[in-house]
Amino acid sequence: MTFLYNRVSRKELKEKMRADSNPRTTVSFYRYTPITDPQQTRDEWYISLKNIGVMGRIYIAKEGINAQVSVPTRHLDAFRSFLEAEPSCQGLRLNTAVDDDGKSFFVLAIKVKDHIVADGIDDPRFDMQRTGNYVDAEGFNRLTDNPDTLVVDMRNHYEFEVGHFRNAIEIPSETFREQLPMAVAQLGDRKDRPIIMYCTGGIRCEKASAWMLHNGFTQVFHLEGGIIHYVRQVREKGLENRFLGKNFVFDERMGERITDDVLAQCHTCGQPCDTHANCANPDCHLLFIQCPRCSQSMQGCCCGDCQEVLVKSNGA
Repeated sequence: MTFLYNRVSRKELKEKMRADSNPRTTVSFYRYTPITDPQQTRDEWYISLKNIGVMGRIYIAKEGINAQVSVPTRHLDAFRSFLEAEPSCQGLRLNTAVDDDGKSFFVLAIKVKDHIVADGIDDPRFDMQRTGNYVDAEGFNRLTDNPDTLVVDMRNHYEFEVGHFRNAIEIPSETFREQLPMAVAQLGDRKDRPIIMYCTGGIRCEKASAWMLHNGFTQVFHLEGGIIHYVRQVREKGLENRFLGKNFVFDERMGERITDDVLAQCHTCGQPCDTHANCANPDCHLLFIQCPRCSQSMQGCCCGDCQEVLVKSNGA
């Protein structure tokens, strides 16, 4: 019998993944495309991908597919063949991780969602088929040579904190849902200037570009494949890299090192640091930045109160 959900504990799965010496490749992709029956698609995908050892997180909704996965390197061709056989994924661009040890995911989770990225949009006139123009790495560099061009980061504040493009405008927020109206408000007096939206892999900035056009902006672009594809292109083509620091990623790695620049500071002592961690107090689990010295002295906790709770729980 094939189970359509994982039945093994997360701890066991993590230990198994870390002990596995077989090479794996981290891949991400998305596509806005109509999915008639997301639940049926979800179940079919789970069976097929589980059989070739894929791990990761995939969201399927009526508006499309959003995936970040770790694939056994020896099965990459089988994985590509599976996607090409899917009408909704033919000709899909796959973003391969830039700084990757293959230990990015330890379980396969495929979920049916209302949206492949939560946007909070309830305007029935909004049209996802009308998006901004794609721009590749060469086009991005060329457009940003123009001092009138606005480069807008459509990621969360903790992503921006550790890495971003030179002169990028931050829309400081906790969620993409919050960001969309904030971007319109923050840039509302510059509707006729060239605007490039960017994000990690392209999914958020593509939707953001459509939202900006919907709200009267006239020259809207979005970075094809996001930061991941941009960095790969500049390295392959020998272009000037204009992204600084780390690219935050939503998996076990928590970041891809792009340049040696450290843009953030340890939240405990203020020294230069861009290493994210979750607070060791399981009742807190706050995502924050902490240097190795403070991590050791604070036992991986974000504050003294959490450290006290952790000590008491360990001593109980």
